[in-house]
Amino acid sequence: MLYRNLGNTDIKVSLICLGTMTWGEQNTESDAQSQLDYAVDQGINFIDTAEMYPVPPRQETQGRTEEYIGNWLYSYGNREKLVIATKVTGRDADFKYIRGWEPRLDEKNINLAIDQSLKRLRTDYIDLYQLHWPDRETNCFGQLGYRHDENDKPVPLEETLAVLWKLVKAGKVRQIGISNETPWGLMRLIELSKINGLPRIVSVQNPYSLLNRTYEVGLAECSIREQCGLLAYSPLAFGVLSGKYLGGNKPSGARLSLYSRFQRYTGKKATEATARYVALAKENGLDPAQMALAYVNTRPFLTSNIIGATTMAQLKTDIESIHVKLSDEVLQQIEAIHTDIPNPCP
Repeated sequence: MLYRNLGNTDIKVSLICLGTMTWGEQNTESDAQSQLDYAVDQGINFIDTAEMYPVPPRQETQGRTEEYIGNWLYSYGNREKLVIATKVTGRDADFKYIRGWEPRLDEKNINLAIDQSLKRLRTDYIDLYQLHWPDRETNCFGQLGYRHDENDKPVPLEETLAVLWKLVKAGKVRQIGISNETPWGLMRLIELSKINGLPRIVSVQNPYSLLNRTYEVGLAECSIREQCGLLAYSPLAFGVLSGKYLGGNKPSGARLSLYSRFQRYTGKKATEATARYVALAKENGLDPAQMALAYVNTRPFLTSNIIGATTMAQLKTDIESIHVKLSDEVLQQIEAIHTDIPNPCP
């Protein structure tokens, strides 16, 4: 396994991070334990989750993923060898069931969220505590254009940072990160941390894959210059880049076969681009999923690549992507496809 520093800290995280959002929905607790055992045995020390998981989010299952991890952590025993990341739910009226009201990124919400996560995870501290998405109205989750709302009343970023600073001082959190953020959000948070002596953001968890390279437009430069790297989620575009959905296939038990709500990585352009990437991989004797992951692994702004698997076979294939080296010719052909069909799934 390869390891990289988490932001400007001395915390080393594995290049492959184990994502967990299917645990408690598509995966049982036994599945989760098997994945954790295997991943750690392969050198993975970085595990990412969230208080709202599993996905699709439902009141009946909310928090179950953290509970699965907590039960495993209790039996594993070597907590200090692992880097555990979780997230506090952002502003969204659909998630009133999490705390009984619309969650916000203020002191009341964050304090309750961290204590509940610590309890479910059966740990005294979180290594990386992330804001799952902004409190303000902005363009994320596939929305490209920014539409300003003068009537929007978000929790001020400095207020949120101040709350997180209290958690750091209390020993509940080691480092803080953001997710589904914009270049303005990242740079403003960094500026506020400097001005007010508050904790500094060390990572950005945003989507990044062969079908969605929008991170490169503004955030990539920020990540490199500010030592605040990407934690790439959906690097296989919900499994689409494995090629398993091509030809109209709907494999039994697969996410897009089970849940019609997931449309981000479907569509004519997405299918066209995927077919070309899969063909390129096969022409060069590569597994399509491993080629897609290997490309993400090479990005200079990347800290860690968050994989998610519903089967052990998928997990093994994904982890082995760290051994795949893409030739200059393959990289050039990837860029040619991207030029022809840029970001079909932003």
